[in-house]
Amino acid sequence: MKKILIVDDEAMIREVLREYAEFDGYEAFEAENGMEAVQMCKDNDYDIMIMDIMMPKLDGYSAVKEIKKYKDIPVIMLSARGEEYDKLFGFEIGVDDYVVKPFSPKEVMARVNAVLKRNGKKDDQEGVYKFEGLEVDIKGRNVTVDGQKAELTPKEYELLFYFVKNKGVALSREKLLADVWGFDFFGDDRTVDTHVKMLRNNLKQYRKFVVTLRGMGYKFEV
Repeated sequence: MKKILIVDDEAMIREVLREYAEFDGYEAFEAENGMEAVQMCKDNDYDIMIMDIMMPKLDGYSAVKEIKKYKDIPVIMLSARGEEYDKLFGFEIGVDDYVVKPFSPKEVMARVNAVLKRNGKKDDQEGVYKFEGLEVDIKGRNVTVDGQKAELTPKEYELLFYFVKNKGVALSREKLLADVWGFDFFGDDRTVDTHVKMLRNNLKQYRKFVVTLRGMGYKFEV
């Protein structure tokens, strides 16, 4: 039975989500603030977390950043704020999906199932890939360039891993936003272009593997 941690300072929200999670066959646990969630994740393993942003003691963003230091647990964020900046910041620190309050508990659980399914597919493709002097260890979350560790942001890691898993496939910006950022993005495409530029800089001479497809997107081509 998969374990889900529900983190929210509102008891009613925790109770409703717990009922729906248990109905879907999950073993549900609760935390009422970010500080408690961090401690629970240190002491226990969970398959996924539902994390509110605005909470006392420690907000959701800070809690996720702390937890991600030692455990890679998928996260769905809950927030009353739906601004694009908040979503992008969340995805930048490793959040998998984002639900704006008020929400449907059924929708939240559908997103939980989708994130776990997506992460299960990622596990099937985890391994070490080598392209000349570029080595990409997906499971170990490590990238080296000519033997030197590359310091990438969480989203740069995800972007490179996605490129590697889809080697030789033409990828539109919309596809990258949907699969790497985890949501349907209807703003401009500069988010992808900016991250690709930063990723290329970190790959140094192996930036050549990330090929621009004019008018469409990108392709990882060796």
